[in-house]
Amino acid sequence: MQTWYECKVKYLKIDQSGHERKVNDNYLLDAVSFTDAETRIYKEMQQLTNGEFQVANIKKSNLTEVIPSETGEWWYKAKISLITIDEEKGKEKKITNYILIMADDINHALKRLEEGLSYMLVPYVVTAIQLSTIAEVFPYDEELQDKEIARTPVSEVAAPATPVSNEPVAEHTDNYRNDDDDDDDDELEEIENNTENED
Repeated sequence: MQTWYECKVKYLKIDQSGHERKVNDNYLLDAVSFTDAETRIYKEMQQLTNGEFQVANIKKSNLTEVIPSETGEWWYKAKISLITIDEEKGKEKKITNYILIMADDINHALKRLEEGLSYMLVPYVVTAIQLSTIAEVFPYDEELQDKEIARTPVSEVAAPATPVSNEPVAEHTDNYRNDDDDDDDDELEEIENNTENED
């Protein structure tokens, strides 16, 4: 299951008239952690902008699914409700999901939502749909990541911090001695004496 993160980025954007203006855009990307999300949004923004930018906020999104489209100008956020049966309690349970859809207008978004959820066997109800503040979505492309790893030069691969050795490592426990250690030493001496007597 994908985990989506919303990233708010502040930067200077050149408008259609050629003037620079400060904008706060929201971007959505899937990542495995906050650290991964931060790394990815910096990488994406370096490709999108020529100047400086600031990642103002990163938060985990409540979106459960994203329905992209090759044709569409806006991202719409839909709220759906579905009813499932709690097998343990034997009662109905209401579940709310949020879905992001790429579309030209709200009617197109609703149609795309129905097409995207055609696989669902449980009936659902669309309770809300509205224009989203998301400017762009960056899905996690595993194939692209694999290609980038393959292109990484051997010289850039980090070497182990310490050389690997097959020799046994001596344990230093002098700093952790306690009163019981003296008893162990006496017991060891007694065993050694018994061994000498047997010889």
